[in-house]
Amino acid sequence: MNRQELWPATDPLGEALHLLRMTGSFYRLSELTSPWGMTLPAIEGCLWFHVVTSGTALLTVGDEPTRTLRPGELVLVPHGRGHELRDAPGSPVPPILSLRREIITERYEILRHGGGGSPTVMICGAVTFDHPAALDLVGALPPVMTVEAFGAGQTEWIRSTLQLMAIEAASLRPGGETVITRLADILVIQAIRAWLAGDATPGTGWLGALRDPQIGRAVAMIHRDPAHGWTVAALADAVAMSRSAFSARFTALVGEPAMRYVTGWRMRLAHAALAERRETVAEVAHRFGYESEAAFSRAFSRAMGVAPGAVRRGRSPRFDPFGDAIAAMAGPGSQSGIVPATSVD
Repeated sequence: MNRQELWPATDPLGEALHLLRMTGSFYRLSELTSPWGMTLPAIEGCLWFHVVTSGTALLTVGDEPTRTLRPGELVLVPHGRGHELRDAPGSPVPPILSLRREIITERYEILRHGGGGSPTVMICGAVTFDHPAALDLVGALPPVMTVEAFGAGQTEWIRSTLQLMAIEAASLRPGGETVITRLADILVIQAIRAWLAGDATPGTGWLGALRDPQIGRAVAMIHRDPAHGWTVAALADAVAMSRSAFSARFTALVGEPAMRYVTGWRMRLAHAALAERRETVAEVAHRFGYESEAAFSRAFSRAMGVAPGAVRRGRSPRFDPFGDAIAAMAGPGSQSGIVPATSVD
């Protein structure tokens, strides 16, 4: 049996989408009346999203063109950048932390803000992913991504989800916050899928590599079995390419040589496993194909810039986007109640 029979054809992009599991989330129902505005902070590692269920809103993200959001539209700010939301040009945009918010749960709040004029209702959220494939996929998205749910048929599920969210937002019933947060999880993944299915998907870079029939297959093989003793020759043989042609195309599409990608992928998965503290360093080393803990530790330290033992003890610089920043947004503690406006220097 040859290598190609051992590794049947796959859908590499579909496998990456399968790993889009959220590991952190924070949601807000905003009931706004004009004039209104707010500035949301930059939070590294987060994907922001906004859905207008009634009314309109203007979104400004850095130097990107200001966008008008209407009911039935979903916008993602994938890279955690700070941004502004307002009802009209010129409306003040105070920091969100200076506004009064009602804490419903630790991860869900209601914001009521504005001058009493025309109403707008929005559902906003920040979510995170920690699997390396999910991080690569989200990192490859554009700075701002808008999905019109009432457009092509491929977005029918997004349209249905938005309609359900609008119903819940209009009359928050017992358990409504749970329904909204679950729907929002689905909505983000649907939006990414819809974007990837469109013409906007780039032909180069990591996403382009996944779409390439041969390089995408090789990447999927690495992802599914990182502990395997991969070599350039083995990967090239598995996708029916010569070693030189495979090496050149892999580097051109992925942005780094194949074996460097293999090592980096192993180490990123190992980092996530160590951070969970369910396995010892020796167990993680064995799981990723290293014969000795010492060899694994050297490779890990070289690739990640920190010793594996430090990661397992919680002493690595691993960023927790739902630590201090989200805790501040949710207010002190996790008790339900009103968070008063705070002074901002």
